[in-house]
Amino acid sequence: MFNGNRLKELRVSKGFTQEKLGEKVHVTKVSICCYEKNNRTPNIETLMDLADVLETTPNYLLGSEVEAVVDEEKGNYNVHISKEDLEIITEIKRHFKLYQQLCENPKKIIKKIDSILN
Repeated sequence: MFNGNRLKELRVSKGFTQEKLGEKVHVTKVSICCYEKNNRTPNIETLMDLADVLETTPNYLLGSEVEAVVDEEKGNYNVHISKEDLEIITEIKRHFKLYQQLCENPKKIIKKIDSILN
């Protein structure tokens, strides 16, 4: 489902007014306002245009990715990760020994897990 809060957050961070963003993606200011308030969902073409202009992914705007800061000291890098991937990482971190082994030798541990599953 489209996430209007994310749209607004990105729009503001890029310094766009609703009117300016609307011009860039060929919709009205009212449409942008409605998207941000979750009163309306953009069509696929507009969604793609919004993602391009705001330098993000459609999945992030749809709420299926989480943005994470990698290293603020080295320039505030941001990455996008799917909710599913974040859930997997979170669950693995709950199992300290497994997490530690994965960090030390990920290929070896994945190979072992794969052999168990197959």
